Amino acid sequence: MTVDVATFIGPYPFRALERTSAADLLASMDRVGVDEAWVGHLAAFLHRDPAPTNEGLYEALDHTRLRCVPTVDPGIPEWHRDLERARHENAAAIRVYPLHQGVPPDGSAMSELVIGAGTHGLPVVLTVRFEDVRQRHPLDTAGDLPAAAVRHLARVDDTTRLIVTHASREYIEEVHFGLTPEEASRVYYDISWLWGPPADDLDVLCKTVGVSRFLYGSGFPLRIAEAPGARLDLTDLDASERSAIESGNAQELVRACDDARSTSPEGM
Repeated sequence: MTVDVATFIGPYPFRALERTSAADLLASMDRVGVDEAWVGHLAAFLHRDPAPTNEGLYEALDHTRLRCVPTVDPGIPEWHRDLERARHENAAAIRVYPLHQGVPPDGSAMSELVIGAGTHGLPVVLTVRFEDVRQRHPLDTAGDLPAAAVRHLARVDDTTRLIVTHASREYIEEVHFGLTPEEASRVYYDISWLWGPPADDLDVLCKTVGVSRFLYGSGFPLRIAEAPGARLDLTDLDASERSAIESGNAQELVRACDDARSTSPEGM
């Protein structure tokens, strides 16, 4: 089984993309052998209120292989509503984009959101970047999410799991080795931005950071859907290690979040 934790549907504000519907995503999954995808809405990060795009996401994902990952904006008063709705819709996680949403990534609003997400058993997906700085539209001025902010959020709550997507090797090392082992165990990274040969970033990180910290993620449709599988093909990982990245770590993440929710006052 393969679980892709970093996919999108919907239009991208800064350039035209092909194949952005749920049907296109399913066709891509069939082509590359992905069984389940966690799906966000690609335009939600620029909406003043993400609720309408979340509704479109819920309506579009009427397929058991596609799990919704709605966007929550901790800078608006209604964010509790959106978090409750995500739990009601059995969301796989929630997405938040503090720099695009005008929220300090290491501020009190983000900390409150992380704690709330942990109570509801929802991982928080943090996107380092959508595109390389050389490709960005001049109006896309938010910049990359600072590694220091991820470290701060990893320390906020001991139940919330963070999924960091589109992170480079250097970024992952900066986050991981700046945390205690317990804190680092609550942070996962997708492999969508990691090089294979000749740099062998994925191989190196699996040896130094550990296989258990990595999740299969493509970034489709912003990035090529075949890339994560090709990177894994080029590693020295054995079958059990590859299986952990393809699905085992994601399943363990879900179990940890379910356990956290079952023991929280709101989850009982």
